[in-house]
Amino acid sequence: MIVIETPIPGVIVIEPKIFGDSRGFFCELFQSERYAQNGMRRQFFQDNLSRSVKGTLRGLHFQNPKPQGKLITALRGCVLDVAVDIRVGSPTFGKHVMVELSDENRRQFWIPPGFAHGFIVQSDSADLFYKCDELYSPADEHVLQWNDPGLGIKWGTDNPILSTRDKIGRTLAQLKDRLPKYDPA
Repeated sequence: MIVIETPIPGVIVIEPKIFGDSRGFFCELFQSERYAQNGMRRQFFQDNLSRSVKGTLRGLHFQNPKPQGKLITALRGCVLDVAVDIRVGSPTFGKHVMVELSDENRRQFWIPPGFAHGFIVQSDSADLFYKCDELYSPADEHVLQWNDPGLGIKWGTDNPILSTRDKIGRTLAQLKDRLPKYDPA
């Protein structure tokens, strides 16, 4: 596998090794020892699968005080996936990384705990699979406004399909008391 560093330390893109021939292909989506050798020493507790239609934007979601790290893979279709550093005191606070994930490029996106996560579907539909290193906790979930002007995320649309919950997300400034703290260790 190839690990690609991003401008935000800890947020990485992974290109799994693909074994393909005329019958199709094979790849490992996760192998604990190999991922640990590349800095992901995590125990995963929950796997999620979402299907969304073109133009759907899900996010930006985060949990605190029980933050989730997520390993994201597009099983079908294409999405633009975004991680926003919301760790108060971080040198990259408020910055984001956007990565295209698709069933063609087979890339994975590791988003550590302490980040907000969201994606927008570029293809007719998309199936997104993600492994989480913490259980989902509705009481700890918060929604960061997808179009917060302070974030400067270029989603490619001003009118995405949003859930009721995502329509009423709050800005980073409004969520300041709900954000995780940066731990440089």
